[in-house]
Amino acid sequence: MSENNLRNKTISGILWKFMERICAQLVSFIISTRLAIILDPDEYGLIAIVLVFITIADVFVSSGFSAALVQKKDADDLDYSTMFYCSLRVSIIMYGIIYLCAPRIAHFYDNESLIMLIRVFSLRLPLSVLNSIQHAYISSNMLFRKFFWSTLFGTVISGSIGLWMAHRGFGVWSLVAQYLMNTVVDTLVLLFTISWRPKLMFSLERADKLMSFGSKVLLAALSGTVFDQLRSFIIGKKYTAADLAYYNKGQQFSSLLTTNISTSIMAVLFPSISKVSDDISKVKNMTKKSIEVLAFVMFPLLFGLAACAEPIVIVLITEKWIKCVPFIQILSMYSLINILGGLPLEAFKALGRGDVTLKLEFIKKPVYLLLLLAGMWFGPLAMAVTLALYSLYGAGINMFYLSKLTNYKVSEQLGDVFPVFVVSLVMALAVYFVPIPINSIIVKLAVKVLMGAAIYVVGTLIIKPEGFVYIWNIIEEKFFKKQAGNTYEY
Repeated sequence: MSENNLRNKTISGILWKFMERICAQLVSFIISTRLAIILDPDEYGLIAIVLVFITIADVFVSSGFSAALVQKKDADDLDYSTMFYCSLRVSIIMYGIIYLCAPRIAHFYDNESLIMLIRVFSLRLPLSVLNSIQHAYISSNMLFRKFFWSTLFGTVISGSIGLWMAHRGFGVWSLVAQYLMNTVVDTLVLLFTISWRPKLMFSLERADKLMSFGSKVLLAALSGTVFDQLRSFIIGKKYTAADLAYYNKGQQFSSLLTTNISTSIMAVLFPSISKVSDDISKVKNMTKKSIEVLAFVMFPLLFGLAACAEPIVIVLITEKWIKCVPFIQILSMYSLINILGGLPLEAFKALGRGDVTLKLEFIKKPVYLLLLLAGMWFGPLAMAVTLALYSLYGAGINMFYLSKLTNYKVSEQLGDVFPVFVVSLVMALAVYFVPIPINSIIVKLAVKVLMGAAIYVVGTLIIKPEGFVYIWNIIEEKFFKKQAGNTYEY
């Protein structure tokens, strides 16, 4: 693939990924806020407990297999079919384990209703096998526009079913149905929109080669996921399901932004870097541009979310959820720091250095455990604070190893985002502390948002950060047909 073609595919991929995420998450957000009003925090807490185990099991089913396919430059039908059957076998095994363990999990949480919830919800594992390979095919071939319709249909149909069931009094089962139907519909739509289908072919030799890389990614992902879910596991056991719901709802707000934007860029970055992994200078430049763009877009959004958390919660999901406000504020900062720590991991995978990703997990996780144990005795909010502290440490380690592999020095990485950080912080402080003498909470929120946007726009025009210049050049080329400058050449 030529440099110009790769650049165009990368830009097009990011634009399509943005469209997919924005449309789908807008629908999803509307539905989820309505469900939050109808359902109680305790019901959300039950789903959060079940998700601890489903999320961990899903790593075995998808992470290593899909990453190996995307990283391989010349993956063919034999590779995809081989990984499909490997993933299917693992999913059946994992479903069987969870099915048998369901009574013990329910006993551990002293809630017998969890047995059936776990057994039905874990059907998501075998249902998601084909979907994960479809996503790997799309990412590897950079056909990101294919995601648009599958995600949109999946979100609308599954959300509608969840809302209908919630209004009919199905309670927590409406959430289960929403999760399962999302996977089913997404898979069915992709069956009609992409050319790949599983074939009756399998190669043990191909499986060994692919999993030599995929196993390292899987182990690293498993380590990260297990430790990430430990907080939910402990909060659900040591405290209450409602406490876990407030924690998860706080995480959901910041994740809404990172899923829409940050993850979109990372999803495109991985296959893009894989195409040029032999040229370290290009890898460095692509990673640099991605960090600058992510910081320019995400920092003001996450700072703004933290500053406006209380009126956002009251307006969208009512005062019933007011206890999740401090979680939103803390976890927004956690997500912001994770932007700096997450991009290096995508670069490591794209470079085929799954060994580095795995090595870093062993370096970072002892500190994670220490902070987790320190926080758990002081309550769920303290556990959120220690998570944010850990993200600082983890980001530092990832950035240091990125500098070793690509010569993109830590000082450069921090320097590239510092101007945007300062402007975003000033904006957030102004929005949070400047009094708005208006009684209407909706009008007050609108004024805060407009004030924050105005401050950030003025700050951007003054400092002209590289991320802004990069995005503006793309807009000029794509929509005003101007010639691309050197600002975003790979």
